[in-house]
Amino acid sequence: MFAYILYGLAGTGLGISFFKDRNKTKMALKKAWKSFENILPQFLSILIIIGLALAILSPETITKLLGTRSGVWGVLGAAIIGSVTLIPGFVAFPLAAALLKNGAGYMQIAAFVSALMMVGIVTLPLEIKTFGKHATIIRNISAFVFSLIAAFVIGVVLK
Repeated sequence: MFAYILYGLAGTGLGISFFKDRNKTKMALKKAWKSFENILPQFLSILIIIGLALAILSPETITKLLGTRSGVWGVLGAAIIGSVTLIPGFVAFPLAAALLKNGAGYMQIAAFVSALMMVGIVTLPLEIKTFGKHATIIRNISAFVFSLIAAFVIGVVLK
């Protein structure tokens, strides 16, 4: 129901914008379509990867590796995987939801998502070039530790 309300508000806003200035609205729609076209290949490839991963990994395997009983090792593993993975945020959260539905624990998913968003092992060379080696290492280690702290907090709050 809430989604329909949001669609209605967006449609109403678009209609108002169109009547106010047709050219600007057409230009905005063209830019939005271009952005959609640019994001679509990445989004589809990630969806395919998620689909394959969920097809290969049974809910029992996900529960074993990332479930609540995987404990500290599951949290560390999820944080490490999140640190070395480069996935955009708009894909990470649906992936986290799919993993939760298939048996992953909240602490493990919190560690995965927070490390995914904050730690940049893949982008390390570019970050070193931009900010320097010392600042990059400090930032990434701090972000990794914070992702573990965030996972612990989530585990305490949701128990």
